[in-house]
Formats: sequence, C-alpha cells, structure tokens
Amino acid sequence: MKLRWIGLAFGTLLAMGAALSLPSCGHDRKLESITVQPQTFTFLVADSGQTTNYTAYGTYIHPPSYQDITNQVTWAVQGLTSVVTIGASTGTITTQGGCGVSGISATAPEGTGGSENIIVGYGTVTVDNPDILYCPGGSTEQATLIVILGGTQQGVVTSIPAGATCPGPCGAQFNIGSLVGLNATPNTGHTFLGWENCTAGSGDSCSLTMPAEGVVVTATFD
Repeated sequence: MKLRWIGLAFGTLLAMGAALSLPSCGHDRKLESITVQPQTFTFLVADSGQTTNYTAYGTYIHPPSYQDITNQVTWAVQGLTSVVTIGASTGTITTQGGCGVSGISATAPEGTGGSENIIVGYGTVTVDNPDILYCPGGSTEQATLIVILGGTQQGVVTSIPAGATCPGPCGAQFNIGSLVGLNATPNTGHTFLGWENCTAGSGDSCSLTMPAEGVVVTATFD
C-alpha cells in the first residue's frame, strides 16, 4: 500500500512539472482590436470649454477578455485639430470655440509584437450650431472639393467628414462654409511634402473652410 501511494504522489509531481513547463497562455496575451465609445458625439453649441469623455475598450486573446483601456491608449485628434483637443491619456474632449467634425483615434501596441505593431480604434466628434452658417448644420448649399496627388503620387488622402478619398473618388460635395479636414498618409518608403490650398495643421493634416466656388487641393508626396 505504501508503495502505491508513493507511486501516485510521484505521478502527480510529474504531471504538475509537465504542466508548468508548457508555455503560459498569459505570456502570449495579445490585443486584437480597440473599440471607441461613443463612436460619434455631437456638441450642439459651438462654445469653447465644453467637455465629454471617450472610452476605449480592448479585445484580447490568450486569454480572451474585453476591458476598459482608456488610460492605456494614446488619444489623438485627426483632421480638424482646431475644433477640439483630447487628453492624450484620458480621452477627455474639450471644444476650442470653432465648429466642424473631427476624427478621434485611440492607439496602443498590439501586445506581443512590439511597438511597431499597433492597433487603432476610431470615433468622431462634431461641434455644431445650426444658427451659424459655417457649422455643419448651418448650410445646405454645397460646393465641390477636389484632391490631386502631386509629386510621385505615392500616398493616400482622406477627408473628415468622409467623402473624398484619393486615389479613388478624389472629390466630394461639402456644405459651403463648413470646415473640412484632410489627412495624408504616404506609402511605405515615401514621405509627404506638403499641401496647396489647404492650411497645414499638425503632422500630415490640413483644414479649409469650404468656399462657394469650390476648391482644388494638392497633396504632394516624394
């Protein structure tokens, strides 16, 4: 009987050792996606100092989980950076006194692949006042924005609000007097050089107030 118990104990120790030697799923924890909530939010008055909060939720595998990672992502405003600011680590939106539609992004490392492999979640925020002509709800008359890729043409340009994407349908109709933002993304191995007919903002973004006669904007890549 004693030998039997010794054998069972030894077998248990071997099984525990084998289990401990297996790769731990927790060590392979991986961020798969980021969801920004709310996906859209509208301030109804174009006054400075208004605030709201955005939240970032991360979906993980190894092991699977879904959790609030608002304070772990890097927040940024895309396109119309003059309309709102956002706390880089808090997701707090603050209006700047203008109006228009801005893109919001929440960025974090993928987890196991290092900082070069990143996951991004997106949302939008609108500052509006229908009584003001240049606000999104203030005019129903539209004009045409055309985007031209200059230089080597090795890049992509997208608009905020959505509508113009180049290469592709490199033009769209926007309300006269409204603010339109453009973002330029160079292809791998190329760089973005600058804008024509659009006021440069931070990074590779620019903004313009839509004129009644329309406008042609050139984005030049090397």
